[in-house]
Amino acid sequence: MTWDEVGVSARALAEAVHADGYRPDIILAIARGGLIPAAAVAYALGVKNTYTMNIEFYTDVDQRLEVPMVLPPVPELVDVGHADLLIVGDVADTGATLEVVHAFCAGKVATVRTAVLYEKDRSTVRCDYVWRRTERWITFPWSAEPPVG
Repeated sequence: MTWDEVGVSARALAEAVHADGYRPDIILAIARGGLIPAAAVAYALGVKNTYTMNIEFYTDVDQRLEVPMVLPPVPELVDVGHADLLIVGDVADTGATLEVVHAFCAGKVATVRTAVLYEKDRSTVRCDYVWRRTERWITFPWSAEPPVG
């Protein structure tokens, strides 16, 4: 994926959400991979209320922990029972991360929907909004280079 495609894909997700008539009050980014797409979708939809949930699952290319781990700080979804929330991530690969985040949000907000740049057939979660479907490993521009330190 290129940086240009990030902009195109995030805008397309926002347009799909809008065309569907869904008007999220909150955007919840799945960190780290969903931070950039979530910010772009939030701007495109005019949503200023954004949260971040940090999940550790992948440890290397196609290598992961047994289960996703929620890392602190955990968002406090307090006094938002009336709100419609859109979870935004980079990829629904196995679906395990999205299951954890969706379960965390359930019952704390009015509605929860999901949006990702890519979704794989093996994902246990069928996202509400998807830019592309693939079975390939995706190299995102923000993680294409090793850490500088």
